[in-house]
Amino acid sequence: MRTTTRSVIRLGRRGPWAWIDALKERFTLPPGDLLRDAAYRRLFTSILIASFGGQITMLALPLTAAVLLQATPLQMGLLTAAEIAPFVLLSLPSGVWLDRVRKLPVYVVGELTLALAVLTVPMAWFMGWLTMTWLYVIGFLIGCVYTVAGSAAQIVLTQVVPRERLVEAHAKNALASSGAEVAGPGVAGLLIKAVGAPFALIVDALLGVLSALILRGLKVTEALPRRGGAGGVAPFWADLREGVRFVRQQPLLLTLAVVVGGWQMAHHAAIVVQILFATRTLGLGERGVGLSYVALGVGTVLASLWGHRLSQRFGPGPMLVGGIGACGAGWLALSAAPASAWGVAVFAGMLGCFGFGAVLIFINFLALRQAVTPAPLLGRMTSTMRWLILLPAGPGALLGGWLGEHVSLRAALACAGGLALAVALAAWRVERLRGLRELPAPEVPGITAGSLDAAGPQVVPEARSAAT
Repeated sequence: MRTTTRSVIRLGRRGPWAWIDALKERFTLPPGDLLRDAAYRRLFTSILIASFGGQITMLALPLTAAVLLQATPLQMGLLTAAEIAPFVLLSLPSGVWLDRVRKLPVYVVGELTLALAVLTVPMAWFMGWLTMTWLYVIGFLIGCVYTVAGSAAQIVLTQVVPRERLVEAHAKNALASSGAEVAGPGVAGLLIKAVGAPFALIVDALLGVLSALILRGLKVTEALPRRGGAGGVAPFWADLREGVRFVRQQPLLLTLAVVVGGWQMAHHAAIVVQILFATRTLGLGERGVGLSYVALGVGTVLASLWGHRLSQRFGPGPMLVGGIGACGAGWLALSAAPASAWGVAVFAGMLGCFGFGAVLIFINFLALRQAVTPAPLLGRMTSTMRWLILLPAGPGALLGGWLGEHVSLRAALACAGGLALAVALAAWRVERLRGLRELPAPEVPGITAGSLDAAGPQVVPEARSAAT
């Protein structure tokens, strides 16, 4: 009894401050968490800031085309195709180049170039020069940045995070993007309503510059591999063929390219008409579209929080296929949505399904392809895979635009949803994906683990020790 009384008295004295201890415990990172690594924490912060700005561009650019320039569905398809074209034209040669240079400076320059590109849109609108042709050029330039600097960004992650923690890292990166996607669309909608879609892009430009400044302080080092040939560097086309040959000889990579490529076709068929459907069929304004896109953030947050655990429980292969199915179900439901408040709810639900499904697809897709690739080939593998999966995206965007203009917006959405579900069903029949329960190890004839360690990119010792 005496002990109990003393305990009560002691707890009573601590009572007023107990909430501080509880709050501190709640927000303290567990031991071994990736965010305890200083290098990864800096990368995570940059991704969070850039993602918030990206939410503004994701809404402001198509709204500028659809509302201010009165773009047709086919013109919206051409705008999306302009963003995809650089992947087809530049992915393969950029991969060879990336394997010969340091990736972090490319990543930083890409962020700055992206900021400059979006800044020209409000300038052109203010001067009265803005046309769809201008937007096509900006879309092409944005695609160039995503092609080159986007590949570099994916490789930088492998320099910071050990291979066995790639799914966890991609899930945390998705969580950074998800946090921006929850708050970003609502803020973007209000910003667009207040100053107009073109001028809202100024905020994205400023955030892009801030992201680049943060990346400049990222502490990573990499040893560029020595290559044979004249001057110590292998011929450019020989390197390119080596990267393509590596992907061709990996059955898992080929399967992933076909499956995710099919999903990309469906995705781009839907994305060119969904803003038009929201504004012209459902009657939503800029603020309504922005608020609806909050559901996209909710879906990505849920997938980011649970994606790693789901992959551990069910395997990365089944979760990738499940993500494709979730996207397809959302597009198919929207194609039948009524032009009423229920339709707006279905539009938000579709965005939530897409956010959840897309995160499941990419945290597993990126981790799988990086896990099977030795470090010296990461640049060429990344560019080759991006090239393969985005080849169907251009035709998908044009198909969605053509259906939206010549048949109906609903027909384009139904086509996208049906195609995605067909891809998911076909992928589930492939044992190589359905039975994939854990990340595989790289298996490349003629390349030993020792040579990979010697030739591949490495992080500074303090960063690696903190990450592991």
